[in-house]
Amino acid sequence: MSDAEIPDRPPSGGLVAVLDVRRNAAVGVASGLALAALVYVVRVFELLGPVGAGRSYPVVGAAGWFLVLGFVLAVTTALLVTTLLTAVRAYRLATAE
Repeated sequence: MSDAEIPDRPPSGGLVAVLDVRRNAAVGVASGLALAALVYVVRVFELLGPVGAGRSYPVVGAAGWFLVLGFVLAVTTALLVTTLLTAVRAYRLATAE
């Protein structure tokens, strides 16, 4: 099959727009940052009580390590929320009459 015989592919940007992925990603990032900030504040300011003092946190200290963990929590939550919102939107579009 030559290049002239291969049909053009439809643009995939339409699917992204129909599923509202940009809005879902914005909601996901906002919820991830909010959850990570909340957990970080609770941990650093010991709002639920002190944590055992027997641990050492090398290089950046306890606050630095929890900042890194907060970043991981924010990214993971953002991805999860974005995926769930996009899946719900796709399901609703698929079952709409």
